[in-house]
Amino acid sequence: RMTSAAETLGVTPGAITQRVQTLEATVGRSLLVRTPQGVRLTRAGQSLFDRLTGPFAEIEGAYAETTGRGRRQRIVLSTTPSFAATWLVPRLGGFRARHPALDVTVEADPRVIDLASDPVDLAIRHGLGRYPGLESRWLMAPAQIVVGSPALLAAGPTIRRPEDCLRYPLLHDAGRQDWQFWLDALGRRLRVPDAGPAYSDDTLLVRAAIDGQGLALVADTYAQDALAAGMLVRAFHGSWPTRFAYYLVGRAASFRRPAIARFAAWITAEAARVAG
Repeated sequence: RMTSAAETLGVTPGAITQRVQTLEATVGRSLLVRTPQGVRLTRAGQSLFDRLTGPFAEIEGAYAETTGRGRRQRIVLSTTPSFAATWLVPRLGGFRARHPALDVTVEADPRVIDLASDPVDLAIRHGLGRYPGLESRWLMAPAQIVVGSPALLAAGPTIRRPEDCLRYPLLHDAGRQDWQFWLDALGRRLRVPDAGPAYSDDTLLVRAAIDGQGLALVADTYAQDALAAGMLVRAFHGSWPTRFAYYLVGRAASFRRPAIARFAAWITAEAARVAG
């Protein structure tokens, strides 16, 4: 790695070592450690790298866009149709204005993808942020609500606790995971049966709930009209667990790419701005 860095910068490996030592003396921490497999970052080194990747990527991107010396780069992003339509797509114009040399391809598909083999750079998924072998970054936790038709709830048992929802037929998301994630995030160690219909979009879940097919766990914005019209009622009132959220997911190596780092910095800041 020292040799590759030296070749990239046009200096000797010794010069790279000296610069690293100077930086370590400045910050007062060891940043690199030698192992049988080669040189790797220490925890302090990784933390510094993660903090500087975004700003340096911004500088690199600004230089490329200003001088015209950068080539166009593409980012392929997978997310669900509802999130793409209601949140992401209306904001992508802002990203495009800041980074005209970067093209974002949005694949709106609820299927489970393999970021190691599929031609996808990043994914935005709703869950608990646990994705083995991948890095996930918390974006936002918009509240979802449990809704059902008045007739269904009038004929069934009273719902006082989250686990009481399991006494009703459940309407699932396409991955059949949202109910399990919700209960896990609330600390309820219960297994959610995966029987029942599943729908790939919140608008379809709302329609099925109105039809009395079962309880739905949906974003409140999708159910507002049906609630106001009395076609749905809230089945459970409670605080929303912030762990159950939207996450930006990708391979660690992908997040180190300048184009990916710029997009990750933008969407993280955009989510924080909207939430604030």
